[in-house]
Amino acid sequence: MKELLDAVRQGRAEDVPGLVKSSDAAGRKGVLGELKTLRAEARNWGWDQWEKRRRVHHALLVAGAGCHGGAAAAATWIGARDLRDWRQPPYGLLLDVLHDRDAAWLGDVAHRLAGRAATAREDYPLVHELVRRSGCPVPVTDGYVYGWVDELSRRGRRPDLSADPQAPVLVPRLFETAELADGLSWKEGWTEALVALPGAGAVERAVLVDGCVARLLRGGRASDLRFFLGLLRTLELTADEERARTADWMGLAADAPSTVAGHAQDVLSRLAASGDLSARRVAEVSASVLFRTEKKLVRAQLVLLGKVLRRDRDAAGELLPVVAEVFGHEDTALQERALKLVGRHLDAVGGEVRRELADTAAALLSPVHRAVATEVFGGLPDQVGADGPYEDLLPPVPEPQRVAPAARTLPELVEEVAALLRSGEEDVIDVERALDGLTRSAYEDLAALREAIMPLLADEWWWGEDRVNLRHVDGVRLVAAAAAGRVRLDDLRRVMRSGSDARCVHRRLERIREARAQEVAWRIMTEPLPFLLATPAWHTGTVEPAELVERLAAYGRLGAGPAECDVAQALLRVRRTGPGVAEAAEAAAALGTPEGTRLAGWLTDGELYGPGTREVVEMSGRGWAAAVPSGTGRIVVSTPGQPVIQREFPPAFRALGSPWSATGDGCHHWWATDGADLAVLPEDRETLAAWLLPVVTLAADADVRDVARPLPALVEAGGEAGPALHLALGCGLGARHTEDRLAAVDALLVLAAREQLDAARLGGDLAALVGLGTVKLNRLADSLRTAAATGAYATLWAVLASALPALLTADEPPRGLGGILAVAADCAERCGAAAQSRAGATVDGLDAVAARPGSSQVVVQARRLVNALRQPTGQPAS
Repeated sequence: MKELLDAVRQGRAEDVPGLVKSSDAAGRKGVLGELKTLRAEARNWGWDQWEKRRRVHHALLVAGAGCHGGAAAAATWIGARDLRDWRQPPYGLLLDVLHDRDAAWLGDVAHRLAGRAATAREDYPLVHELVRRSGCPVPVTDGYVYGWVDELSRRGRRPDLSADPQAPVLVPRLFETAELADGLSWKEGWTEALVALPGAGAVERAVLVDGCVARLLRGGRASDLRFFLGLLRTLELTADEERARTADWMGLAADAPSTVAGHAQDVLSRLAASGDLSARRVAEVSASVLFRTEKKLVRAQLVLLGKVLRRDRDAAGELLPVVAEVFGHEDTALQERALKLVGRHLDAVGGEVRRELADTAAALLSPVHRAVATEVFGGLPDQVGADGPYEDLLPPVPEPQRVAPAARTLPELVEEVAALLRSGEEDVIDVERALDGLTRSAYEDLAALREAIMPLLADEWWWGEDRVNLRHVDGVRLVAAAAAGRVRLDDLRRVMRSGSDARCVHRRLERIREARAQEVAWRIMTEPLPFLLATPAWHTGTVEPAELVERLAAYGRLGAGPAECDVAQALLRVRRTGPGVAEAAEAAAALGTPEGTRLAGWLTDGELYGPGTREVVEMSGRGWAAAVPSGTGRIVVSTPGQPVIQREFPPAFRALGSPWSATGDGCHHWWATDGADLAVLPEDRETLAAWLLPVVTLAADADVRDVARPLPALVEAGGEAGPALHLALGCGLGARHTEDRLAAVDALLVLAAREQLDAARLGGDLAALVGLGTVKLNRLADSLRTAAATGAYATLWAVLASALPALLTADEPPRGLGGILAVAADCAERCGAAAQSRAGATVDGLDAVAARPGSSQVVVQARRLVNALRQPTGQPAS
């Protein structure tokens, strides 16, 4: 067998089949160990030996396949990923080396290879030939089906399935694979080839029809469904075929993507027209379709309901209550259609149904339709809460949550630290409590802490090193390693000296967290602190001034020397405005310590950072700005320097005091910040908003997800709610992804509930963002509609009243203006804007738009808004 091994080592794969065939079973089995050793050795060859490795891998693949006696072992060897590269495996040589195996063995190998999801598609040529030689049943795995489609799609002509013996088995599987086989979407001729199969007697027509319907019901990617919908349409179902699948069409109309749902609606319309769809079933499917967001589908369903009602007036009692649900649709034009439909058939229902419809109209209809509804029903019941001036329904102001004290016993502390090590230290409050707990425990009994903490760290991947590499650990891990005695002071001193890159605000904030953990570790190893001064009192990260004074007093009683980073972070976190601040400043001065005097001055100095400077900058394509098209203009807020921080704070903090302007240079962060960043400056949300604004803006003008997620936490923080915060809110409201827009809506409502929303400023910012192209109006309309629907109509009208003049008077009306006008009109109608403003009040540019001829959405909604602003709610629009 030496000759075989030499051929494999030299990469002479073409010689291997002959050498294997010349060996007996015992010889083949004996060489397997050497082949496995060479396989392991080849894994460690460098990239400079890539050509040698490729040739040896091919030889190993063929030799191992021929030397394994069992089908399972041979299939595992052939399918191994480490013996493959970007080139096709040597299938011809594999078939040659397996030539003398019996049919059952070959069939077993074929099915095992077809069942390997990672390689079955690539190995289709090999598996297909093994199936042919063995005469075994055709495999039906996803990978084999994908390979079959690939093979037929690569041919130059249209796939000829009628002549393919595998088609009767594999065609039904086309509708069942996890994903659409790629060739079906790009190779022309597949639809025609499949449709021709029933005529050739290869596949029953019901298989194709049922397969398409089942796949559409299952859902999936739009490109996948497009193929199956096209095939279904090409099949041109008969009336009997459509009737037999009525329940399926109902399910598709209710839940499928709009294109598929539209086709199902068309089928249901035909069934209704032929009398094959009962009124009960029409009501059932309509109850779902009329709640869909696609206006086209809702309009089509109302048309269908109208046809059914004209043909069968006795169905009015069952169908009109379903139609009335459209009274609550966001589109007032659809409300009007539904109201007219109800009015045409109202005389066909009894008094109880009529009262039910009137109640629904009173509760759901937009005020613009109330006058017409009153005529239709002969009066409407009074709305609950209609008396008195309108008031917004805003969410309750979030109550700050007290941070629980640090663990008081060693077992509790170890349990909390263990949870943080497993979770990756995600929650800033949990991290702060753990740091404080480790500090307290080390002060009380460092030896006991070390004994308790050692078993936790033994499972950490870095624990086996002679000394902990400080590049691998930070935060709680670093402090725990220091408590365990595995950190060297020289290493710690070296990293503690580093400052921060002032150009990147994320690095500024991140360096504060690093410096604090490093300082805590240092003090544990040298002079343990009794506790930490900067531990937050509230979930936002804020420290109460009176509590900080008491902590400093306790330090004085214990004769402890504060740590400079801990003091610096405490100053940045302490509440500087509101009740009790003046008293705390006096108490701090009375302590007679340098730290007390410093705190007293800090509490009386007022605003930490001066006002920012708003400007429009052109993106340079550097750093995070690389995600934005070059030359795009953006609104940013630059922040001034803070001399006190630069002069008096530790080196790690001084970058916080440097002036900052958003250019993207030096910053490569384009992902969401976390609570730890916000907790560094919990009383300076305006500064944080200015620093985070460029990344939050990526939610609107780039395909970046989740970067608006911190907005609710930001508005819950302390400090001024100024230009930067409102700009960040505006960018979030115009975000590309729904989850980012919902986070911005939550933030907007919380800011309004706290009575800190400047509606005129936000409206002006939104108009400016739209003008620059940062925010698209259709996304903004979705956000504002969602916010208004919570009951904040007056708040949203105040915002829109400030945004609309610039939008209406722009040289070219922005796309989506009609949607924004619709939201504005709805808000104005529901909050009674006409009654709240002087007679004849309007919005600059609105009259000119409303006076245009035509019936576009922009003109119709402008007229609606004009009427809402100039006459009492409920009067008919002109």
